[in-house]
Amino acid sequence: MYKKLYTSFTERKAKGTKSFAVLIDPDKVTPAGITDLAAKCAAAKVDYIFLGGSLVITQHLDECVQRLKASCNIPVVLFPGSPTQVSRYADALLYLSVISGRNPELLIGQHVVSAAAVKRSGLEVIPTGYMVIDGGAPTTVSYISNTTPIPSDKDDIAMCTAMAGEMLGLKLVYMDAGSGAREPITETMINRVASQVSVPIIVGGGIRDAEKAYLDCKAGADVIVVGNAIEKDISLIKEIADAVHSAPVKI
Repeated sequence: MYKKLYTSFTERKAKGTKSFAVLIDPDKVTPAGITDLAAKCAAAKVDYIFLGGSLVITQHLDECVQRLKASCNIPVVLFPGSPTQVSRYADALLYLSVISGRNPELLIGQHVVSAAAVKRSGLEVIPTGYMVIDGGAPTTVSYISNTTPIPSDKDDIAMCTAMAGEMLGLKLVYMDAGSGAREPITETMINRVASQVSVPIIVGGGIRDAEKAYLDCKAGADVIVVGNAIEKDISLIKEIADAVHSAPVKI
């Protein structure tokens, strides 16, 4: 079920190599503009492209994936906000279970609804423990998921949540402050989680500059995800990629 891309995540973690993923919301990009974005990602040596959003009201997900695949060799990983956000043209799918909340639909309910379609898609499926962290403002993900984020200063709750997810068999942990977060996840929380789990840790939400990305890597993040900030300033792709790739190995 988890093969090539999952192996990439785990092998890079084992080597201490930090990764950078650019998050693209299909609602905020035109298919025609994807070619330029893909070229900039390739030039900056971006490691992964994550594609998805909380709503995705447009109808060109397949076209977005196909254009990305035609424009660069960067793996395209679906980061779905609902069971409808599945494209067989992508390389992998993060099968998200919202372990930070208590909404049964996002723990298992929507997975049951989508299981047959996901299986038919042939996608590499990576079971992912998704943790929503309070970013200081209501976000789309907290509203749509109908869950209460983990408080930003409750490092032990985040740690135990991630530990539980790993022991339940989830293969990645994704810590997200959400789109529109005023404050990114603290390095102390990232470090607390990283000290107790062995699966790769993805961190996103509220990261606006290369320095924060670098510090998150030092704290223990394995993959840094940036979306909103790049939508506002595309030059950040190169800056953040360089910062992430220069981060030292966490001992």
